[in-house]
Formats: sequence, structure tokens, C-alpha cells
Amino acid sequence: MTTLLDSPMNVVDALRGDRATRPSVDRSSAAGLRASLEDGLFEVLGTARPTSPIVVRSASLRLSPRTAELTSSAHGRLRGVLVNHVLRLWSVGTTIENAFDDALSAWRATDDESIRLVDTMDIDERARLATDVAAHGVTLTRSLGPMPGRWMPRSSVRANQSLAGGHVLLRDVVDLMIGTDDRDVASIVLFDLTTAPLGEGVERAMRYHALVQTLRTSAVPLRTSAFSTATGELWVRDVDHEMLRRSVGEVLACVADQWGRR
Repeated sequence: MTTLLDSPMNVVDALRGDRATRPSVDRSSAAGLRASLEDGLFEVLGTARPTSPIVVRSASLRLSPRTAELTSSAHGRLRGVLVNHVLRLWSVGTTIENAFDDALSAWRATDDESIRLVDTMDIDERARLATDVAAHGVTLTRSLGPMPGRWMPRSSVRANQSLAGGHVLLRDVVDLMIGTDDRDVASIVLFDLTTAPLGEGVERAMRYHALVQTLRTSAVPLRTSAFSTATGELWVRDVDHEMLRRSVGEVLACVADQWGRR
């Protein structure tokens, strides 16, 4: 499903969908997916062993030439980090009064040294960044809608999966995860946030989030999604076995590409 959210439906409504049609949670596919990855990695690596692990991230699958161009500038990277902090504040019920100042304060609390890039900006650069973050923050907060507490929102959820005897690492960060996997009905929804327009690479990243979540928990999530604060566009995909198998192939292709360049 793709929507520009120009209707009364907000992001949370679109993510939740129709509760009556949610499938039973699939707890049987994870083992087969892991086995397919291991078999495929043996075909790629053979008996060779990398001197350092091959690392796959969602960014490894996301970046197309156009997306890379749009996000390669320091301004674009800083905007992305700050808007993500707006999402984190929203997820815990914080009222956003000034997107730039509130996000910057939240970022400072993480002790991330890269925040010095903001501190070294001149007045004009900082003003342009603040204006940009404010515009993206407005799009985000207006589109999200209220989040029911029972959906248990968690931001910046990290996952690591070791394959091929530790020679291949799958690493992932999901910007927002809602729902729980301790029920008989699937309810986990994965939400990816970008300040760039959505594109083909985002589809691959959405599939990758679903695959790593399945491997991590042994439960297939209900949906994977992506939202662009640049366009207000939301993509929502129900997760099924075909999607996960496709992601397995994309991960193997990414590993083969990295291995071939070593």
C-alpha cells in the first residue's frame, strides 16, 4: 500500500490496518530462512574465510545513485539524525515545541561526538539546518497521529545476526517498532524514516528490516513500512514468505559484491 496521507487516515492508522484480518504469527519460517542464508553464503565464500567480517546493513541495500546523492551532504546527514530524534521524542509522548532545539537537546543527551558538526556551523548554516529540520518535523508530527500506549512503541531498535561462523554479520536499526511478538496473531510493525524521497532502495531496506527481525525473534512481523518527510509519502507492505525469500537473495548478492571487491 502506498499513500500520500492526504486523507483523514494518519500514519499510525495505516500501520495498524484492520485488526480483524491480521494473520496468525509465523514462527516456523525463520529456521528455513537462516538455513538458506547459510547455504548461500557457503556458495559465495566457499572454504575461504575473510580476515575481517563482511558486514551488511540496511544502508548496504538502500542506496541508489539518486538517494546517495541526496543524502551524501553533511547537511542531509545532520537533518536525518535530527528528524530521527524528533521521532524518538514523539514515540515517548513528548510534545514537540521546536523541532530543531528539542531534537538537538535529545541528541546531546546521547554523548554522540558527531554533534560537534552542528556546533561548528556558522550562523547561516545553522539557521538553514534549523529551518529544514523544522519543515521535516512538521510533516512528521502532523502525519503520525496519536500512538496508543498498548502498541508499545520502541525507537532505534538494534539487531545483530552472525552467519557463516561469524564471518558475515547482519546489522540493523529499525527507527520505530510497534506491537508485540508474544501473541498468537502477528502485530509487530517496522517503521523506517527518511528525509529523502522514497525509491527502489527503500523497498530493499524494508525487506531487510523484516528479514533481520524474523531471524532475531523467530517470528515474522506483520508489516514493514517507510515514510518520507520530504514528500509525505508512506509505503506499507505486509510481510510474507515471498518477501523474506527475496531479501535473502538480496543479502547474498550484497555479500557476494563485497567479497568480490576485497
